[in-house]
Amino acid sequence: MPTIINPAKYGKLCANVIPKIIESDEEFDRLVEKMEALDRKEDSTPEEDALSGLLMKLIQDYDDKYYPVPDSKPHEIVQHLMEQRGLKQADLVPLIGSRSQVSDMVTGKRGVSKAQARKLGEFFHVSPALFI
Repeated sequence: MPTIINPAKYGKLCANVIPKIIESDEEFDRLVEKMEALDRKEDSTPEEDALSGLLMKLIQDYDDKYYPVPDSKPHEIVQHLMEQRGLKQADLVPLIGSRSQVSDMVTGKRGVSKAQARKLGEFFHVSPALFI
């Protein structure tokens, strides 16, 4: 069943963010910042969730068009995304568990579970299918 949103509240949020098709890295960064701010909210409204979903779609479309992830093994995709975003293995510990689990996953010694793929997908704003 579709979520019901208040058009006035949603319009006000959109007017503040000004979502549009992303045409530059600067716009990409701006919309990622806005989406992350919405995602950090504890008790988000249906309108905030709808805007976050729209921003995620715009971000994914831009990322897929200008920075496609090559067909690779899951651990290579994790390495690529970490490198692209300037992350270290320690940055993934809260998602995956321990340092050794992250290290094994990043080096390919351990596969990526479905639960980890979902968390990585949310974290990197990509499809979890990339990691399976």
